[in-house]
Amino acid sequence: MSVREATFDVLRRAGLTTVFANPGSTEVTLLGGLPDDLRFVLGLHEGSVVGMATGWAMGHDAPALAVLHTTAGLGNAVGAIATARVNRVPLIVLVGQQDRRHLALEPFLAGHLAGLAGDYPVWADQPVRAQDVPGAVARAAHEAVTFRGPALVVVPMDDWDAPYEGEILAAPARLLRPPAQPGPGGGSGSEADPAPLAELLGGARAPVIVAGAGACGAWEPLVALAELLGCPVWQEPFGARAGFPQDHPLFAGVLAADRPGLRAALAGHDVVLAVGAPVFRQYAYTPGPLVEPGTTVALVTDDPSEAHRSPADLAYLADPAATCARLAALLPARLRGAAGDGPAARVRSAREAVPPVPADGRPLRSAHVLRELARRLPGDAVLVEEAPSARPDLHRLVPARNPLGFVSAAMGGLGFALPAAVGLRMALPDRPVVAVTGDGSALYGLHALWSAAHYRVGALFLVLSNSRYAVLDRLADRHGAKAPWPAFTEVDVSGLARSLGCRSLRVETHAELTAVLDEVVPALAVREEPLLVDVTVAVDHDYRP
Repeated sequence: MSVREATFDVLRRAGLTTVFANPGSTEVTLLGGLPDDLRFVLGLHEGSVVGMATGWAMGHDAPALAVLHTTAGLGNAVGAIATARVNRVPLIVLVGQQDRRHLALEPFLAGHLAGLAGDYPVWADQPVRAQDVPGAVARAAHEAVTFRGPALVVVPMDDWDAPYEGEILAAPARLLRPPAQPGPGGGSGSEADPAPLAELLGGARAPVIVAGAGACGAWEPLVALAELLGCPVWQEPFGARAGFPQDHPLFAGVLAADRPGLRAALAGHDVVLAVGAPVFRQYAYTPGPLVEPGTTVALVTDDPSEAHRSPADLAYLADPAATCARLAALLPARLRGAAGDGPAARVRSAREAVPPVPADGRPLRSAHVLRELARRLPGDAVLVEEAPSARPDLHRLVPARNPLGFVSAAMGGLGFALPAAVGLRMALPDRPVVAVTGDGSALYGLHALWSAAHYRVGALFLVLSNSRYAVLDRLADRHGAKAPWPAFTEVDVSGLARSLGCRSLRVETHAELTAVLDEVVPALAVREEPLLVDVTVAVDHDYRP
């Protein structure tokens, strides 16, 4: 299948079988030899093309398709695109571009198209690869309907003939919206009820839930739904918050951030329901599908961008808490509570897998520190994480027992944990607040300690110090490359904290660690002075639980 043929399939599924256009040479590769089931309507000026598409969409109460010719065509149509936006009419606008292979040379008819229509499109995209074009067109259809306006996709002319075999379409096959979000013509639409989602879950042989940061306000109804289904619940990787109580018997752990690990975790399940999480966020690229063939993926989210880019079979754009409660009301109890024994046992086993405490004089590992913290941390504690090399240990050893029991920077940049912990403690003065960070991460946000000291913010800052960017060292080792960056053994985090007015302690042994935690953690809720505990930890290259 070519990109062109895959895009035609997307257009058919979206009901976009009438093509309004005033084509030029950059669009011939798309429109020449148009299939018989697609109707072509010629306009003699691009303003008329978009105007006709706007009228068609208003008359059908459905999105319409317009195709424009590079810079001149888009420029001629901007006024009509503005009208469609103000009229709240959904349009998908495809704009031709010169051949991708020599765009760097700015050939004849190449256009600087990004931003040419100003702010009038509700969404615009220039796909990075030819294979991303069908997904971009599918997403444009969802964006146009959700935000009721024109969505624009720029496509180089050679993209249409590129191969499209085995690609993942970055858009849901079907998108439902609740009655509170009316359709483009003002009506609620026929797909507003979550009944199709309930029918899918009700007929599942072995469902599974993936909870994300977007479900942090839906713990109670999501727990009720999971217990009703008797299914395991995974946490999305790299989430900003915990989407499900991680001490619950149905909690299965944190999903792998690579496709083979993801497929292995979800294997054996015929229906996967993601709640408040994209489908599915990954890190290092590996080829292959996200789930095994025959597995149906559904999504519930109130984030339109998350819904529009997720390759789900069925997406429901609605409040997760209200939707989970509604689904629980529609579904019969499955009475399969024993399904929770598997994930609970695996999680318990992982939490017990900690190496023996080293003899005095040998540095601790991050797992020792986090296990001792977990043993003392109260259930209402707020925990902010920014320790990349220790994150797997933290996930398995320190379960989030409230929606703020795990808070992280989902974007991946460093410098979040220390200032975020200060702000969280100021906002929640009666809650214990702990930041767990590596020393490399702490250096990006250490200046927040001055504010903590100046405003008497009683948070605990637990720094795991190995004097290096350990996660980068591991990645370099994995690629067989010599890391050119040195260790920063000269850095004294506890000394830097004191220079900023924040009390600090240096900890090197297990006995020192437990003594500090025994003294500090029980009084964290009423503490008025910040404290940084700088714990020396070993570089852990070989330990894998």
